[in-house]
Amino acid sequence: MSAPNTETGLAETLGDERIRPFLPLVYVAWADGELTADELEGIVAAVAAASVDPDGQVALRRWLDPEHPPTPDDLELLRLTVADWSASLDPGAATSVTELGVAIAEHTRGEPAISTEERAALTAIDASIGPLGPAPRALQPAAPLREMVRPEPAFDVDALTAFLDGQNAEIRAQMRNVLSGPSFAYPDQPSRGEYRDLVLTWTKTLADEGLGRVAYLPPHGEGNVAAAVDVVAMLGHHDLSLMTKFGVQFGLFGAAIAQLGTAHHHAGYLDDAASMALPGCFAMTETGHGSNVRDLETQAVYDPDADQLVVTTPNDLARKDYIGNAATHGQMAVVFARLVVGDMDHGVHALLVPIRDRDGQVVDGVRIEDNEGKGGLNGVDNGIIWFDGIRVPRTALLDRFAEIGDDGVYRSDIPDPDRRFFTTIGTLVGGRIGVGAAAVNAAKSAITIAIRYAHRRRQFGPSHDAETLLIDYPLHQQRLIPRLAATYAYDFAFRSLIDDFAGGAVNQREIEARAAGLKAFATWHAVDAVGAARQACGGQGYLSENRLTAMAADIDVFTTYEGDNTVLSLLVARGLLSEFRHEFESLNTAGLVRYLFGRATTAISEASPVTGSTSDPDDLIDAAWQLGQLRWREEHLVASLVQRLKKRIDDGVDPFEAFTQVQTHAFDAAAAHVDREVLGSFIGAVADAGEGPMRDTLDRLRALHGLATIQGDLSWFQEHGHLSGSTARAIRKTLEGMAEKVAAESLALVDAFAIPDEVLAAPIATGD
Repeated sequence: MSAPNTETGLAETLGDERIRPFLPLVYVAWADGELTADELEGIVAAVAAASVDPDGQVALRRWLDPEHPPTPDDLELLRLTVADWSASLDPGAATSVTELGVAIAEHTRGEPAISTEERAALTAIDASIGPLGPAPRALQPAAPLREMVRPEPAFDVDALTAFLDGQNAEIRAQMRNVLSGPSFAYPDQPSRGEYRDLVLTWTKTLADEGLGRVAYLPPHGEGNVAAAVDVVAMLGHHDLSLMTKFGVQFGLFGAAIAQLGTAHHHAGYLDDAASMALPGCFAMTETGHGSNVRDLETQAVYDPDADQLVVTTPNDLARKDYIGNAATHGQMAVVFARLVVGDMDHGVHALLVPIRDRDGQVVDGVRIEDNEGKGGLNGVDNGIIWFDGIRVPRTALLDRFAEIGDDGVYRSDIPDPDRRFFTTIGTLVGGRIGVGAAAVNAAKSAITIAIRYAHRRRQFGPSHDAETLLIDYPLHQQRLIPRLAATYAYDFAFRSLIDDFAGGAVNQREIEARAAGLKAFATWHAVDAVGAARQACGGQGYLSENRLTAMAADIDVFTTYEGDNTVLSLLVARGLLSEFRHEFESLNTAGLVRYLFGRATTAISEASPVTGSTSDPDDLIDAAWQLGQLRWREEHLVASLVQRLKKRIDDGVDPFEAFTQVQTHAFDAAAAHVDREVLGSFIGAVADAGEGPMRDTLDRLRALHGLATIQGDLSWFQEHGHLSGSTARAIRKTLEGMAEKVAAESLALVDAFAIPDEVLAAPIATGD
């Protein structure tokens, strides 16, 4: 470490051998707080009595001047100097501040060593300002990073990697190979413009690899939806600005053309979108309308005389805001606007609108401003777009679900406007899945860095030579291991969702609800995991070279894009209520309550022979018991939510207002539902792992995650009389023991993520 700059002249005194015995004491005295006048006089008198050379006394007095105390830089330089001297001492020499001063003098002065008078002066000073005790670790050399301790794993790490990769191992291997290349090395403090241009270059490189067209149907792509989502997810390990720009270009702009357009749109634009020859935007969000897409205000009015659509921003709140690729690179936008034909507003539809020409000049009828600096993702050129009567051909309307015919008449095979709108939006659910899965991979990267560091970094121990690895501290285990387990849990939940989404066998509404819930709670988990990993790495985690601060800045916005998490959670709650619609309408309040609480009561008995409170560790880690507790909580919360809604509606409250009044309860029900689904996916993944050591390890991880989830809402279970105090204590004790067991395997568990060192690129994790 380089020495701090000082302007007081105190630095030059550190070369004076005569004052060296006193310097550790001076540092500790000042670092402990400002010295009193009496304390200063005592030190000065003791130094004088020690027959220190007059010039040495002058030098020491400069360090002890209450009118001109040392600056923070002075003290840091003093600390570094003493720590440097300490590095050459016998570890047993610095038993106290006084003895450290003596040892430094004896080591650096040569002969003669410290005098009897000097030793007596040090002892007197120590006594005059209060015993200062052992020499602080700040004055000892920093413990170096050791070679990473790699316990022999109980399972085959490569086999676990293959299990995690699943059917898309080939595309994941391609992504690891591409992102490990030298052209994808992270920039060092680029300007905003340089960063944006680099992210654009990276995106074009991925397009050249054919990775932008994976989802599109032949002849424009491979038609592999699951692999396409995995491509976006794998970018979560790398730069999240790249993940975002890639997702906007291929997962939103290109996907909208592919999913909402028809053959003439595909032929005209899809290949150029897939190759980055046509950089595009997804212009949905408006300043005054975020998640409420149905009430967007931008207008696309059909002009039958010109056979054109006229696109207009009617007011400033209707401007398209925070649009990725808009500020610099985008040439065309998929614009969501109210389609007006004649006197009829047909609601929100999507159409293609040029915003720049091939030379990068903004076209007439369009105005763009740069969102400029953001809290993160500054490699993405977000911008604001206004439309001032720009005209596009009628055929620019993406017409899979609705069209304006050659005769100027609006037609749709889906006559109900609400159903048509939700069908249109539902086709774009893949973007939401990709965002959530990428967030999980960002959490994997952060947790990997923190756990690898914890297997290298040593801290306090019973003696200088017996420092303890961070990973061996129970508190550090509690900090990282449950978050590692949750990361695995969300990974398996997304794997199940992606398989069902790509397979097409599951109801679309169910896919949308699962995507909403998982995206919300997985991105919240990612924000938490990245933040915890940063803190677990201490000051090293705050160095930009270790990437955790950049991850923390970038991942934060994942909680609000592709749907604000709170709004998505309420959508999940609405979905839970829909299954009760028949009972809701046909039963009175008392009958409904009996019915719903009957469901809640039987839910747990159907799931497990063990019910409620238990202190047996075997029960606590049992998959059926854990799932039963989460199902009971979900059923109970949904039942009481319906009860509260029913009462309000029976009292004449408007249904929308009634739901608004119970939003907090609805959120809790949604959270309980997602918790249960995630644990269920983990249990299913363990079953798929077959028999053997890998399954045993995954089951331990599952048991830890399930128990940590229950502990996270333990007050609710106890408030509702479902789990006793003795069960709560048993859960805590069992969790501590399980965290210790999993910690011993944690290095192998993060190695199984197979994140290349070039992609991880954190020196504290890669050994650089």
